[in-house]
Amino acid sequence: MSNRLIAIGDIHGCSTALKAILTAIDPRPDDTIVTLGDYVDRGPDARGVVELLIDLSKRTHLVTILGNHEEMMLKVLRGEQAYQDWLKFGGVETLESYGFDGDLNFLPPEHLEFFESLVDYYVEDNFFFTHASYDPYLPFDQQQGDLLRWYSLRDGIPPKHISGATAIVGHTASQNGEVLDAEHLLCIDTFCYGGGYLTALDVRKLAIWQVCKDGYLR
Repeated sequence: MSNRLIAIGDIHGCSTALKAILTAIDPRPDDTIVTLGDYVDRGPDARGVVELLIDLSKRTHLVTILGNHEEMMLKVLRGEQAYQDWLKFGGVETLESYGFDGDLNFLPPEHLEFFESLVDYYVEDNFFFTHASYDPYLPFDQQQGDLLRWYSLRDGIPPKHISGATAIVGHTASQNGEVLDAEHLLCIDTFCYGGGYLTALDVRKLAIWQVCKDGYLR
């Protein structure tokens, strides 16, 4: 068991907020930090976010989950999806942060390796982590990507998972900056890029850190 099990919600290019919240958390080598996806798009510094996370992975046990925005970006880079949809959902900001010059091979090798290593979910103790949601009736290894990355909790909060574990998710932004607590599910996307906060949660102690996009603690 790790010393602390901490989740960080949707970052969306807010590198200043990420740096500040990591300073507040002060990660230790025996912590596990789970980032819930959506590192890129909408905010100004996707590249800086990825650099911070790569550095963090060398100092603690970091689990990085795949968000719908990373899924879109990777499909564009692989030629599996037209770029227009990605651009209108924030891809322009990501391309600008990487100094895009028309070449779709814009990711440094270490960054591409980072994106290709992202996972669908993570389970530890009586908690599980996904980007968006889950099917309450299927085992974790049978979950569908659309639910894990795209489902909005505004369409309904799923029942407790058959495992009995508590879900920690992001994706559905709480524009008032408050964590959505449904007891068996906590959503910690608190709208950092749009004027809310970046939220980190110590899931065992239910301790919360929040930082605005300019890096000030709430």
